[in-house]
Amino acid sequence: MTEAADLLLIDGEIHALTDPDIVYEAMAIRDGEIVRLGDTYEVEFLEGVATDVVDCGGRTVLPGFIDAHTHVEQLGQHLVHADLSDATSVADCLETLSAHADAEPDREWVLGFGYDESAWDDSRTRPLTREELDRVSEDRPVVAMRVDLHTASLNSVALERLGDDLPASDLRRSGGEPTGVAVEDAAEAVRRELTADRAEMREVLAAATERAVELGVTGVHDKVRGSVAPRVYRDMAVDGDLPLRVRIDYWSDHLEALEEVGLATNAGDDRVQTGAIKSFSDGSFGSRTARLREPYADASAAGADAEHDADEGTDDDDRGQWVVDPDDLAALVERADSAGYQVCVHAIGDAAIEETLSALESTADPGGRRHRIEHAELATDDQFERMADAGVVASMQPNFHRWADEGGLYDRRLGRERRNRTNRFRRALEAGVPLAFGSDCMPLDPLLGVHHAVTAPTEAQRLSVTDALRAYTRGAAYAGFDEDRLGTLEVGKKADLVVLEESPWDRADRIDEIDVAMTMVDGDVVFDGVGG
Repeated sequence: MTEAADLLLIDGEIHALTDPDIVYEAMAIRDGEIVRLGDTYEVEFLEGVATDVVDCGGRTVLPGFIDAHTHVEQLGQHLVHADLSDATSVADCLETLSAHADAEPDREWVLGFGYDESAWDDSRTRPLTREELDRVSEDRPVVAMRVDLHTASLNSVALERLGDDLPASDLRRSGGEPTGVAVEDAAEAVRRELTADRAEMREVLAAATERAVELGVTGVHDKVRGSVAPRVYRDMAVDGDLPLRVRIDYWSDHLEALEEVGLATNAGDDRVQTGAIKSFSDGSFGSRTARLREPYADASAAGADAEHDADEGTDDDDRGQWVVDPDDLAALVERADSAGYQVCVHAIGDAAIEETLSALESTADPGGRRHRIEHAELATDDQFERMADAGVVASMQPNFHRWADEGGLYDRRLGRERRNRTNRFRRALEAGVPLAFGSDCMPLDPLLGVHHAVTAPTEAQRLSVTDALRAYTRGAAYAGFDEDRLGTLEVGKKADLVVLEESPWDRADRIDEIDVAMTMVDGDVVFDGVGG
């Protein structure tokens, strides 16, 4: 006699997202795994007296979304501190920060996250400054992190407290005086100073992971540096309070410690695993620090606006900067690869992608290690072909197409021709590159990302609904060595899934407006938007 299932999903439109995609009506789950797929009639044979039954009412069921590039701590900080992501002006930012300061008088620091001056109504081109943040408080330290985390804005109190510990070359100045704008290594130093202790980290990660599952995310590849997050993730998992799966990609300065304690790539348990060694090549387009082969289109305007002086820390040729010197990056890749670690490297500009790809290609078995280039925004045709040949994963962010509109950030920084060459997802797939989607938490929202991939401006950037969903499920699972248990809905795989109120295929023009009805991890409901 066949053992009864723990849970049945019936009357659904269940997309396996296999190749080809197979659509089922019902699913049976036992002990957290899928044990049968088919029509409702045959699956109901596994119903027992203790079996729970979820009637999907014709809703669409997909594999759970896996976000291959997250900063979960920063997502939680958006929720716990001031969220600046919806601000449309300086005044909006300052009002939000001031309101948060008034609401949290006992917090020593006033923190805000996610502002994006490139989207403001006044077409502003420079980050928030010290003088502006002084209007929030002249007594408490105030810090606002830009959406890309490559720029931090500090008021006078924060600058006085942290200034001596920040690399002078990455502190912006005007007329010889600091503007309160810190980029790259200085911005990272600021972020490290703001990292939460274990008690606050638990609050931050709990808020972030709860939000993630509300959006259908069942797994994340979290980029972690100088943080107690790894310990807190494991504490939450032991206590049964971690609602999704976490793969921790450690910054390269953790490599020696990881080697010493024997935390290898893929080490861990069913819920928390060690991922890749993370490093940088360049910065970001928003901060004009992504490393390009040709100068930025608005380089002269940027110089005039910010009154750059000699100690600004930018390259004289206006092509961006190296965050990690190419020779140092190559040495790191060799060391990590030799020790058996997967490596993922942030590279955005075409010059940075070239140096990063060269380093990854030189390893013994880049395809076996599944080394990754994070972002790969301005990859050339040749670079995509070489990534495919080497088996290097393109870990890309479709929501970055929010900046691809005419007159948007990409247009201003790169010009029309290069703007049309950014984030070419279709070109990557056509070249045979393993493609994984993530959000970089800008914002974390897979359906928003899928929407941007499906509605991208050019054919080379645009994906079908099915291919976009696959990049956020099976593609991300592959990037994390998880394709045997996650990423598709097949018998024997984990019952990580999301139920949507509407079909993305039927709403291809507005996928971002589709609501998540339910999220399951290991067959357990971790978010129920229907039953509450």
